[in-house]
Amino acid sequence: MKPFPSAQKWLLLELLLNLTDQQKIRIGSCAWSFQDWRGVFYPPDLPESRWLEFYANYFPAVEVDTTFHAPPAEDTVRRWVEITPAAFRFTCKLPRQITHTRRLHDCAAELNSFLEAIEPLAPKLEVILIQLPPSFAPKDGRATLRKFVAELPQDFRFAIEFRHPGWHRPQVIRLLEKYRVCWVWADTTPLNERNLAPFEFLPRTTDFLYLRLLGDYATKYDVDGGHVHRYEKLLWKREAALESWSLKIERHFPEVRRVWAFAGNHFEGFAPETCRRFAERLGFELSLPSETEQALSPPGQAQLDLQL
Repeated sequence: MKPFPSAQKWLLLELLLNLTDQQKIRIGSCAWSFQDWRGVFYPPDLPESRWLEFYANYFPAVEVDTTFHAPPAEDTVRRWVEITPAAFRFTCKLPRQITHTRRLHDCAAELNSFLEAIEPLAPKLEVILIQLPPSFAPKDGRATLRKFVAELPQDFRFAIEFRHPGWHRPQVIRLLEKYRVCWVWADTTPLNERNLAPFEFLPRTTDFLYLRLLGDYATKYDVDGGHVHRYEKLLWKREAALESWSLKIERHFPEVRRVWAFAGNHFEGFAPETCRRFAERLGFELSLPSETEQALSPPGQAQLDLQL
């Protein structure tokens, strides 16, 4: 397997470019393939095979959710690269086979298989997300985590999301700092607290930030397993949360080389609008498709195509 460009080379390039705050931040959604977006974001007659191409003309990045379920086929990965602009970037989740089934234990073969599968994404892949289950606690997982992080390949950048509060310890921060792994900032605030600014344990452990605006997944299904909402418009605004997160990010702009921020539909009901509103709070424009554009073929150039 060919090595990815080293993080040191990317950092040197960006230092030479002297990136502005706007150029440092990449905002996108957690996945792009949602049927509810047809007709409100995607043109109604646009085939699903062209949704990523259309999405990439409005957003500079996306977090790939499908890799959580299984490694992608090589042809699929190559197509992702081919149909997105040169400056477009991907992050992707580590498969659940590693994080939830194996629980980071004895999974070198699975990790290597995954890295080989996503190798064609190398020119545009920036971060691999390690999303741990809430049941993964320090009591049983401390030694496993330490071994897993120590053996991560240096040619990739990783970010890890802890969903058990027991990991909120200084020694865990030092472990991630040692191996240059990013501590993910995730907002899963319940709906009944949506008007409150989030209070979280928010260390910065590396030279980039990774924020996930996820919202309350408890509202996704009803008691019978059916979907409660259609995610095609804002359902509940989280003004205080967006303001709080924008201030937190702005505070760290001088210290980081990149900020990744991804929104899920469950945060406010419609991830594209959350992205637009968040970008606005950070002081720049991220426009969504107009009604005319939704009815036509994708435009020719991305809104935030920085061409780095």
